Formats: sequence, C-alpha cells, structure tokens
Amino acid sequence: MENLQLQRTANEIRKGIITAVHSAKSGHPGGSLSAADIFTYLYFEELHVDPKNPKMADRDRFVLSKGHVAPGLYSTLAHRGFFPVEDLTTLRHVGSYLQGHPDMKHIPGVDMSSGSLGQGFSAAVGMALAGKMDNASYRVYALAGDGEIQEGQIWEAAMFAGHRKLDDLVLIVDNNGLQIDGNIEDVCSPYPIDKKFEAFRFHVINIDGHNFDEIRAAFKEARETKGMPTAIIAHTVKGKGVSFMENEASWHGSAPNDAQYEVAMEDLRKAGEALCQK
Repeated sequence: MENLQLQRTANEIRKGIITAVHSAKSGHPGGSLSAADIFTYLYFEELHVDPKNPKMADRDRFVLSKGHVAPGLYSTLAHRGFFPVEDLTTLRHVGSYLQGHPDMKHIPGVDMSSGSLGQGFSAAVGMALAGKMDNASYRVYALAGDGEIQEGQIWEAAMFAGHRKLDDLVLIVDNNGLQIDGNIEDVCSPYPIDKKFEAFRFHVINIDGHNFDEIRAAFKEARETKGMPTAIIAHTVKGKGVSFMENEASWHGSAPNDAQYEVAMEDLRKAGEALCQK
C-alpha cells in the first residue's frame, strides 16, 4: 500500500477512535491517536493476518501491551474487516463484545487479553519463544507505552527476550512523552529508552512514528535482523490529528463531549480532504 493510502486509512482509523470513545463517554483517545499510524502500518502492510480466518495457525501475532488504547486497536481491526465498523459505537456499552480492554475470547483478531500494564509484553515474549521452539514461520509484535515501560515486568521480559535471542519478536514503544499524570520525564523518567533496550541485547531503531517511510524501513530492518529481538522507539504526538488533544496529557483517558466531538471530527474531515487532494 502506498504512503498516501496508508495516511488516508490512518485518518479513517482516527475517526473511528473518536467515534468510539465519544459513544462510550469514556476511554483513552490520546494514546490511541498517537499509535494510529503504527496500527495502520501493522495491519494493512506488515502483519500476515486474515480477517476471514483470524485464528489461522501461521498468522503473525500482535499483543497490545498498553491495553487501555483498545479504541485504536478496535478501529484498526474494524477497518481491516475483522468486524463491522458500525460496532465501534458500542465500545464499553453493557453487553458489547468491545470491552474497555482487549478480550481474546470475544473479539476477532485479538491474540491476547491485556490491560494490566507491563504484562502484555511478557505474553508476546512467550509467544515468540513458542514460535522458536516450534520452528514456526510467524512473527510476534507488541506495542507498549512509554509510561508503561516504567513497569518492572517490561524489563524482566526484555532480559529474557534478549538472552534467548528472539529475533522473531518486535516491540514498538509509543513514545509520545505523556502519561496520565503528565510528562513521563517528570513522573518517572524511562530515558534513555533506546540505550536501555540496547543493554538488554535488543536491536534498537528510533523513528518518527507518524512517517510511513520511516515506519516501513524500521519493520524491514527488524525482519532482516538476526540473533536478537528488535525494539522500535516510535516518537509520536499524543492525540495526533485532533487539534485540542495534541500534546495534552488530560486527553490520556478523557472522552470528548458533543461539542468537542464535532470539532475533532471536523479536524479529521479536513485532514481527509487534504489527503484526497494529493
């Protein structure tokens, strides 16, 4: 898929995120929007998956370690054809299969239930080890937040993955610089993130997480890296694409009201029109 089409798709995914969170009157738009371009590239370019057969044995696995940004994953899965886009409006509603955090038992395309921060990456490491032991063809991808990597379990998993030389494993860190309590550097600085993963014997790539050329090159480099896992540090903007949400920690876990929803959707409509004119 060409970059322009990826950008258009990512914009539609952002619309789905805002629609879902507004409908739920709760949820996490900031980190979902910052990761939207990563989600788009993964599901429309990188991952070997089939919406018609979501449990096929040789599919690539994806674990959303920062499970609270489920709106981003759900919107991506819906636009990829795993379930109807219209169902995004049922997010967090009583009786809906689209819960506040990913549920592998009820949501097509979800490989691991997640939500408790730090634990998802450990599950991904286990999947990668299983793939090695089975001599399987699939690769394993996980997305973590930069606030999430303050959790010690992340580093236990990283130590194990590096020691076991799990080159079928890719961790993407959504480095938008903000968490629920503010700037990650002020709350409990994880910097330098790249040097830490290098110390755990990861191949590390720093990218602009909104630049599809850089995203594409990073995943290509990860596939070509042998003998060690890869960590892609994606530098992003929290709330990307919505004017009043960008770089605002308050939108980590807040839903837009009706007036804010209209402004957000207008921002994304204009962005979509601009992309269509290219």
